[in-house]
Amino acid sequence: SASGPRAEIVSVSDEAARRGVRRGSTVTHARTVCAALKVRTASPALERAAREALLDVALSFSPRAALLPRASGAFAAEAAALLDASGITTLFRSEQGFATALADQARRLGLPANVAVAGSRSVAHLAARKLSGADGATLVVAAGTEAAFLGPLPIDLLDPDDALAAALTRFGIHTLRELLALPTHALSTRLGPRALALAALARGTAKEPPLPAPLRTRLVEAVDLDHPVDRLESLLFVLQGLISRLLDRLGVRHLACGDLALTLDLAGAGHDARRIGVAAPTCDLRVLLRLVHTALEARAPSAAIEGVRIETEGLSARSDQLDLFRPAGPSRTELGHVLAELSSLCGEDRVGAPRVADQYHPDALALERFDPSAHEKRPKGEGGATDVDLTSTLALRVLRPPVTAQVRGGSEQPQWVRSAVVNGSVVRWAGPWRTTGGWWSQEGCFAFDHYDVLTSDGTVSRLRYDHVARIWQIDGVYD
Repeated sequence: SASGPRAEIVSVSDEAARRGVRRGSTVTHARTVCAALKVRTASPALERAAREALLDVALSFSPRAALLPRASGAFAAEAAALLDASGITTLFRSEQGFATALADQARRLGLPANVAVAGSRSVAHLAARKLSGADGATLVVAAGTEAAFLGPLPIDLLDPDDALAAALTRFGIHTLRELLALPTHALSTRLGPRALALAALARGTAKEPPLPAPLRTRLVEAVDLDHPVDRLESLLFVLQGLISRLLDRLGVRHLACGDLALTLDLAGAGHDARRIGVAAPTCDLRVLLRLVHTALEARAPSAAIEGVRIETEGLSARSDQLDLFRPAGPSRTELGHVLAELSSLCGEDRVGAPRVADQYHPDALALERFDPSAHEKRPKGEGGATDVDLTSTLALRVLRPPVTAQVRGGSEQPQWVRSAVVNGSVVRWAGPWRTTGGWWSQEGCFAFDHYDVLTSDGTVSRLRYDHVARIWQIDGVYD
């Protein structure tokens, strides 16, 4: 996180290492060794996202996995994940095949990870550290060969603190075999309990509680920008990369993207947080970019952007279950994509399933999230539409907007109606039924008198008089 000539280098590329640049040195010293050195400031947000992506790779192969805490010293830039590989040979031909598949999965997410398989976590971790510098390498420590494998490894792989490392050097201990050759009592007396913990790691006998099963499926991608961004096109370019990586991580865990939570770090220590709804879980990058673009166009950030964070809840992709007694409908995956695209075009609050609004206005309409499973046909005998005798029921086809009409006879007894849909004298009529509300608001106030009328042209319609606008309208036609 530090910058400047005295900043410490925490990671180097293979080319820089060949030219003599070492981790732990300052930027000034590194430039004296390699004049063509390019230095990048570490992004804590990007580093956290990369570590969580490594955990996603592990969870794509095993339901039990965990990230190791950050190390210090020479392994400060290390990210390590452990997973339970019990019974993995039933899915892969060998442990080597499993390790290769795991390395390939990490490479798909842009993580050049090394993979080690062993009978204990400590041995596997040391084996992975031994592979440091060889991106994408794999190593399998066969059962019964742990002692022979660990013996020649350098003591630095155990990452002792500076004081303990200096004490071990004074005793001439440079390998794990030399450490294990010391008596346990003398090791504890001379070097303390920290040396015993190192010896347990070297033997592969350290206590290892069971790995937890992660309960959360919330994924986060973030980046700290090198320069503030004040243009929407540049911001969308950054967001495209973040969302693309987010979808890749969801893909390896067989999940789909839910609602997005977007947080923008603004210049001047401000923040812009917003929620972008997704009508249905999707893995379509184009749809998600359109939703984000629409949200940013509707309300642009108030200042230049220095950091971006986007997170989502991974949801199970909807599966299609065919019904034996009804024709197959549209695929739920395709339906989800259509709903997401409609939300991006029309707005999230204008796409969904209709529900009864909690008010008396005749035109009131409310929407809720559309869930196909919640709108399945109810069986007979449960109060559904199948209990109604449809042969004797009139259906009202509501006209929206209502059609303006001319009425003769007034509200006491309408005698003649003329409009674009109804023309003729009134043969029979019923009403009025008055509906009022919103009296506390000048904009929301309404008062209607409704009549059911049969005109001489054979049309049965619903006529209404708007007391606020003082006009007659055809509200609907009975079919």
